[in-house]
Amino acid sequence: MQDILKTVVVYAASLAELAAAVVIVSGVLQALWIYIARNLCGKCRLHVMARGRLKLGHSLSLALELLIGADILKSSIAPTWEDLGQLATIVAIRTVLNYFLLYEMKKVREEEDVD
Repeated sequence: MQDILKTVVVYAASLAELAAAVVIVSGVLQALWIYIARNLCGKCRLHVMARGRLKLGHSLSLALELLIGADILKSSIAPTWEDLGQLATIVAIRTVLNYFLLYEMKKVREEEDVD
């Protein structure tokens, strides 16, 4: 039974990492599309570029959350103190990155509302 659980957790973690990669690629493509469609075909406007940055920011934020979940799943299989320390460090770094990413997205959204 424990082997089945380990296998399920490994696949779930891999699926979460794959989902994070798909979200990042999707966000990059959408932001690039917004940039190309709006800026090269018409007037270059700051709020259009901000919209692309927001789209990319949302995607990166979601991807970071998925990667944190994958790391938690991976470390749930017979963790050592070293594994838990690495997980805590990774979660802390990704949480700080996500905080500043969301802070930047809030600033961009406010700038877009002013324009």
